[in-house]
Amino acid sequence: MNRYQAVVKIVDTGGFTKAAEELGYTQSAVSQMVQSLENELGTILFTRSKKGAELTPDGEELLPYIKNIYHAYRELKEKQREMEGLESGIIRIGTFASVSCHWLPGLMKEFRESYPGVHFELYQGDYNTVEELIREGSVDFGFINPEAVPDMKTIPLREDPMLAVLPPSHPLAARDKVSLKALAREPFILLEEGRVSEPLDFFHKHGIIPNIQYRVHDDYTIMSMVEKELGVAILPELILNRLNYNIAVKEIEPCLSRTIALAFKEKKTLPIASRHFMEFISGKLKTAGPV
Repeated sequence: MNRYQAVVKIVDTGGFTKAAEELGYTQSAVSQMVQSLENELGTILFTRSKKGAELTPDGEELLPYIKNIYHAYRELKEKQREMEGLESGIIRIGTFASVSCHWLPGLMKEFRESYPGVHFELYQGDYNTVEELIREGSVDFGFINPEAVPDMKTIPLREDPMLAVLPPSHPLAARDKVSLKALAREPFILLEEGRVSEPLDFFHKHGIIPNIQYRVHDDYTIMSMVEKELGVAILPELILNRLNYNIAVKEIEPCLSRTIALAFKEKKTLPIASRHFMEFISGKLKTAGPV
């Protein structure tokens, strides 16, 4: 099984040397593992260059199967540990910035007070990234907008209002609420979250075409850009907590919100620690109201 783990780690780190360091092996040992698997499969998985290791076309084709074998073995070992009770385990979570900053630290701290042997691995990205991580088994579950994964099992947690973000000196900042049409006329900074974009979908739903000037993948970068008067934006209320930016935040008319949910493939096959933490999260956050 170490051979499959070595391949996955080389892909993650981009090279044999870094993979060997993280796995605790010599580079020669990792090379031998890969060569052994290549001999068994009858093909070459990697090409090496000064830039690192890159998958060959055959390697690209075989990688999903290698990942499946590796993750299935990890789940088997987790199931074995489950029989020994919830004394240890690794909980792997896919998440996006607002959740990892404002929800997860407190939830993890409180959960570890009851189960101090449990450890967490967080993988952050947009909706597309979280979906892919769940599907390939790299994480046990993830936080996501359920509209991004209509064919996946989800547990809705809360509604997160979307708010207008403006420079304080902007004329619209003097209003109690900002209309969607007024926002669409301004230079707009769009938060790219992958397949689903709540602001863009909302504009389209109302037959409005926004004046998009920038497309950005990070909420905090957008707030910094708004602070420098490069444009206006729509961001979720959750990310706007504990603001350190000189910006104005206003309600939108008509109102807009996103649903935050937990997504997973099959709950009964998850490690016991992950199942318990999902139930813990649901009990703490699942409400009908906003965040």
